[in-house]
Amino acid sequence: MSLEAQAFIVFVVGMLTLMGIGMNMALALLLTGAGMAWVMDFWDTQLLAQNMVAGIDSFPLLAVPFFILAGELMNSGGISKRIIDMAQTWVGHIRGGLGFVAIGAAVLMASMSGSALADTAALATILLPMMREHGYPMHRSAGLLASGGIIAPIIPPSMPFIIYGVTTNTSISALFLSGIVPGLMMGAALIVTWKIVLKGMDLKDNPPVPMAGRLRATGRAVWALLMPLIIIGGMKSGVFTPTEAAVVAAFYALVVSLFIHREMQVGQLYGVLTRAAKTTAVVMFLCAGAQVASYMITLADLPGVLGGWLGPLVDNPRLLMAVMMVVLVLIGTALDLTPTILIFAPVMLPIAVKAGIDPVYFGLMFVLNGAIGLITPPVGTVLNVVAGVGRLSMHQVIKGVNPFLLSYTLVLALFVVFPQIVTAPVAWMR
Repeated sequence: MSLEAQAFIVFVVGMLTLMGIGMNMALALLLTGAGMAWVMDFWDTQLLAQNMVAGIDSFPLLAVPFFILAGELMNSGGISKRIIDMAQTWVGHIRGGLGFVAIGAAVLMASMSGSALADTAALATILLPMMREHGYPMHRSAGLLASGGIIAPIIPPSMPFIIYGVTTNTSISALFLSGIVPGLMMGAALIVTWKIVLKGMDLKDNPPVPMAGRLRATGRAVWALLMPLIIIGGMKSGVFTPTEAAVVAAFYALVVSLFIHREMQVGQLYGVLTRAAKTTAVVMFLCAGAQVASYMITLADLPGVLGGWLGPLVDNPRLLMAVMMVVLVLIGTALDLTPTILIFAPVMLPIAVKAGIDPVYFGLMFVLNGAIGLITPPVGTVLNVVAGVGRLSMHQVIKGVNPFLLSYTLVLALFVVFPQIVTAPVAWMR
């Protein structure tokens, strides 16, 4: 058996075993990469250390901690709450209105933080108790909130797009632009699905809010609504790069929280910074471990092996994309979004480019598929967040998310069949 074949076996068996025993994903990637190095006779502790440092030594990756910090400031400074309050005044009185509030708030918050976990936690913390009080089925409510939370990796600013762009050397600005239309379509898909699952529910509707109340709530949320306009407008006009946009977002959220909304005190900054630092450390350790595994995967020529398997499909880009999405669905049920990007994006992108698939379009499809994996068992990181916040069993949340998971799958299939839905708006907005 060749060294490359042995390395492939070590990678597959090692990852399955280490994940099966519940090991931290970053450590699992690091140990698997080290095992592959040992098998291929590339064992060198300095080489491993150099690759770990290389995995995080990137200027564009500086955007990650700042967008994480912006998300924490939004939640602590009342920005997220004002968005939800505004949405509630406009659509909260409609039958099932709290569900529509959740969808609208999810889309708006996605345009500010770029973190599925942060958005989901904020939505679930505020809306789940309200939905319980108004007689909404908790499994459906939890499923809707989890599904709304994963719009965050698609609508800019998106941390997965930043990681994907750095990993594959793809334009982050173009990736950001590619997510606008698909993100809005995901919101529309949730609206249609929520209307369908509403049938048979016995709900307590909120009274309509007078127009004056709606305008007051919108006025209180105006500073929050300006944030995505500043970020996207600044990048589109070339005033700042995506990395600089993250700094602008964090600074803007800080100023609004401290001096305009005044819902956060200076003393609370320590807690906000600590939470942001912990989340950043998790993401960066994943990047470091994944770089070790990725380097060894390249040495073992696993991309070449995969290319050989998919080679016959290169002449049929749509079929190739469909097959890749099926493969990624299977991967997404076992891996979280960030390690999926770090490990498999550099492997699959060259094959897609060889087939004539636009790298930005492929990046959108890759991240969208990985985002859907966040609400797909058994890993389903976002499902765990909602279950924890709502004190629900995982079985309840999985049952509730199934209709929305189906609607997202149909949206993904639509993009495979009609890639112009993604590529045409990007070409127009550039």
